[in-house]
Amino acid sequence: MKHYILCAAGALLLTSCGNNKTNKDQIQGKVEREQISVVGKIAGRITTINVKQGDLVKKGDTLAILDIPEVAAKKTQAEGAVTSASAQYAMSVHGATGNQLKQLNAKKMALKEQFDFAQKSLDRLGAMVKDSLIPQQQYDEVFAKYQGAKAQLSAVDAEIADVQNGVRIEQQTMALGQQDRALGALQEVSVADKERYIIAPQDMRIENITLSVGELALPGYTLFTGSLSETTYFRFTIPESQLKAYPVGKTIKVSIPYQDNKEIAGVIKNVKQMGAYANIATAYPDYEMQDALYEVTVSPQDPATAINLYPKTTVLIRP
Repeated sequence: MKHYILCAAGALLLTSCGNNKTNKDQIQGKVEREQISVVGKIAGRITTINVKQGDLVKKGDTLAILDIPEVAAKKTQAEGAVTSASAQYAMSVHGATGNQLKQLNAKKMALKEQFDFAQKSLDRLGAMVKDSLIPQQQYDEVFAKYQGAKAQLSAVDAEIADVQNGVRIEQQTMALGQQDRALGALQEVSVADKERYIIAPQDMRIENITLSVGELALPGYTLFTGSLSETTYFRFTIPESQLKAYPVGKTIKVSIPYQDNKEIAGVIKNVKQMGAYANIATAYPDYEMQDALYEVTVSPQDPATAINLYPKTTVLIRP
């Protein structure tokens, strides 16, 4: 019985040693891909989601649509303000309409008749008051009516001049400023209105959708996360003792275990030292504890060969 136990233990020890030897003959790494988050700028309730997890989308595609009632209301107000301000500015530049001018001319004719009558009455009474035929008070009353008719006639002449020549330049400038202000408010609301549409900033694969239709999306909250397919690269953790074999620019073969050890040609793009608590790519450290660790990044020679690889899957290279 003891003989069988010793044989089994010996076989297990040999197997373990064989596995360690295999591990030392290869360097383990991970598939990495740049990530991107898509957030909303304005609070709104999600009404439509146009994509699903795993979908490939193009830059500019609409991922979702938000309902923002406040923006719609402000847009209506801003459009009304622009219409009013534009009309005020047009009136200040072009003056009154033809009908208004006719009304002013008719008013002038009536006032002119009143002024002529008052002037004739004043002329007649002037001689009579000198001969003491009428009291001075009666003359003063007629003179006051004459002055009033003259002032009204001057006022209507000024109104007609404003209509014919346009209002003062200061008033035109003020009206133009109000119009520009209204247009600026409308532009601001229009920009906010466009934020209802959540747009893909780059070509990407949708990996996670954080909210559902009907839920409230807050400003700055991540609505979608995705990966950039053409940014796939491989990351390896290499001890200082093996660093010499992996210079920047060297072409190597990267093996993909989950694809039956399919090999992809890659070029070493960067080598940098890792911190003590860095994210190590290998699952079985086979280096001396005193060795410094370095991260080696490898880019595929042909990015298309790595587009469909799953992030965080294991890859291998052999020294």
